[in-house]
Amino acid sequence: MNYVNMGRSGLKVSRICLGMMTYGTPTWREWVLPEADSRPFVQRALELGVNFFDTADMYSLGVSEEVTGRALRDFARREEVVVATKVYFPIGRGPNGGGLSRKHILESIDNSLRRLGMEYVDLYQIHRWDSTVPIEETMEALHDVVKAGKALYIGASSMYAWQFAKAQHTADRHGWTRFVSMQNHYNLAYREEEREMNPMCVDQGVGLIPWSPLARGFLTGRRPRETRGDTLRGQTDTYAHGMYYRDDDYAVVDRVVAVAERHGVKPAQVALAWLLNKPGVVAPIIGASKMYQLEEAVAAVEVKLSAEDHAYLEEVYQPHPVLGH
Repeated sequence: MNYVNMGRSGLKVSRICLGMMTYGTPTWREWVLPEADSRPFVQRALELGVNFFDTADMYSLGVSEEVTGRALRDFARREEVVVATKVYFPIGRGPNGGGLSRKHILESIDNSLRRLGMEYVDLYQIHRWDSTVPIEETMEALHDVVKAGKALYIGASSMYAWQFAKAQHTADRHGWTRFVSMQNHYNLAYREEEREMNPMCVDQGVGLIPWSPLARGFLTGRRPRETRGDTLRGQTDTYAHGMYYRDDDYAVVDRVVAVAERHGVKPAQVALAWLLNKPGVVAPIIGASKMYQLEEAVAAVEVKLSAEDHAYLEEVYQPHPVLGH
């Protein structure tokens, strides 16, 4: 495993991040693994050198954080892992149960730490942009979370580049904590982030930790046009069905499969290797419900693609509407 800095910060993370949304309770999503089935993935990830684990308070409505915390306490030393979680989506009731108000942020970090069983998280991220709250209120609250020692760094997720720039400028203007990471929607089937967000993050030294690097399994080449695959997630993931599965998306998949055959590797490894070599990308956040998926993702760090491979993979891409914000 290789380790790199999160942008210009001093935080060092593995090139692969294990996303914990897959682990929690299937009562939240049919394809989620329960705790007993989840723990071997955390243990194996640690054995493979993964030190970066990403969850959110809304995954399985808090259960994912509980599962993450218990597994890491049992299998790792706290100082040797990087734990990230998120705030924004409501998991409780009432008008203040979601969003990025000071009230919700300060209550949510305490609830997340309680569920994780930890004194701090390494990276506390806003899960989306909240247009109902002044950005000054949000950034000051996040700064206070850091100053209280409850988070070491802060990050953001899918939004427009102008919004992210506004947030960073607000932090700079007041001397508050800046975001060190951007968890955005970026993969071979969705490259709109290359227009503005990615170049801005590279310029500003913000690390990219893309979500859905395999387009929720679409780029594995196992989702045929006729059936969308035989897995439970392939059949029931309506979120993915709304973002991918266009004819031109399948043209990209065909190229991924062809390059994989040429290199003697899996399509998923080609898609990850492409992403790992894009400017600013620190660690794609991968989900794994089968052990081979985790092991292949880690092995993808060593897959080398040529400039010709990159050009071949990219040339059939067609513009998409903004997806994932």
